[in-house]
Amino acid sequence: MDLVFSSTTELAAAIRDRRISAVEALDAHLAQIDRHNRAINAVVTLDREGARQRAEKADEAQARGDALGPLHGVPFTLKDMHQTSGMKTTVGFPPFADYVAREDSPIVARLKAAGGVLVGKTNVATMLGDWQSNNPLFGRTNNPWDLSCTAGGSSGGAAAALCAGMTSFEVGTDMQDSIRLPAAFCGVYGLKPTEHRVSLAGAFPDPGGVPRGVRLMSCIGPLARNVEDLALILAIIAGPDGRDTDLAPVPVEGMPELDLKTLRIVFAPAFPGFPVASEIRAAVENLARELQSAGAAVEEARLPTLDLHDDLTQGGALIGMMLEAAQPEPPEEPTPVSRWFEALGRRDQSILAWERFFEGCDALLCPVAMTTAFPHCEPGIPIKVDDREQSYWMLPAYGAVFNYSGHPALALPYAQDRDGLPLGLQLVGRRWSESRLLGIARAIAPLSSGFRRPPGY
Repeated sequence: MDLVFSSTTELAAAIRDRRISAVEALDAHLAQIDRHNRAINAVVTLDREGARQRAEKADEAQARGDALGPLHGVPFTLKDMHQTSGMKTTVGFPPFADYVAREDSPIVARLKAAGGVLVGKTNVATMLGDWQSNNPLFGRTNNPWDLSCTAGGSSGGAAAALCAGMTSFEVGTDMQDSIRLPAAFCGVYGLKPTEHRVSLAGAFPDPGGVPRGVRLMSCIGPLARNVEDLALILAIIAGPDGRDTDLAPVPVEGMPELDLKTLRIVFAPAFPGFPVASEIRAAVENLARELQSAGAAVEEARLPTLDLHDDLTQGGALIGMMLEAAQPEPPEEPTPVSRWFEALGRRDQSILAWERFFEGCDALLCPVAMTTAFPHCEPGIPIKVDDREQSYWMLPAYGAVFNYSGHPALALPYAQDRDGLPLGLQLVGRRWSESRLLGIARAIAPLSSGFRRPPGY
């Protein structure tokens, strides 16, 4: 087996069948980190001793004949925002440089209970606030496909580590395309579940017990090198946990086997007024043609009659109000509560419009972002798209639309651009339909490039 590029499900099966040990799986991933992390800077906290102890205990448990979890002995890393007992959680922010939580977040606890061996933490944008992963504590993360380019953000370290074989899977957060954009930039799969599907408890350092401010639009979801792994990790981390009171008790169904001939897919090469590279537009149109040739019912989307630019503005305003509420001391002129409810009412209109839209199709195929990975730059500097400068702040627009509406969406690797960089596309489905959306992605996978191992790794 090629241990560092085997899927999570393959690794778990190999350990369960005693073809390899948990220690062997760990050693292979640590060697890959030692070999490549200096150049990529994806893994920023590494717990070698703790991981080895956990791997050894996993092998001992198997030798005793103990029941094995679905991740038994599988090494993994986590984005540096999940509160983790005994390991730093910094979000790349100097005041949190030495913060260690008293207990694991529910997500961390569930992954460990499933048998996973936590190895370390991966790099982020400072306070998760940018689409490049760069911060004062650890510096920037480079894209394994081209070190001069960004791996994206804020889950850039997660996507880069996964792409380079340093981890078997990852779990990121996505408030404005922060899972899907880096997944697309690095050529891996990334899922943003329906809002309130996965617990946000412990999803950020909380040394002062400040009331949780971020309650909307932010989602936790998996990154992986194939669809089956996305489904496996989602099933482990989703559902009520006794801490996040916003979670809906909606069961995660098994991923269905779907025939493309039974599906109705609509596609949008671009959204009104949103920039997009011609290569990405062409990729959406090309995949739509391939789907039609494979027997799916395919047509160009008639998008809801919404002002999507205003949706982005309204989403940004909601984020601002949530962050304001989370401050230890309120501002001198706090936002009136009435404005909060007005903003929620405006959001309801978009949610319902997209719900009606998805009554007529199984999924929407569209861009993940306006461009593929671009050279490292200062945040805010215009980004060239087809040799035209576009606003930096439009980078996550195609993904952020569905943070605002709360719909599940995933990034899938489709092809490579003219520079040999990964080109990912986005699939979006109706709320609470993650399992079906994953089934659609799996049915589409033979028509796409899927994950490709980058040269030199």
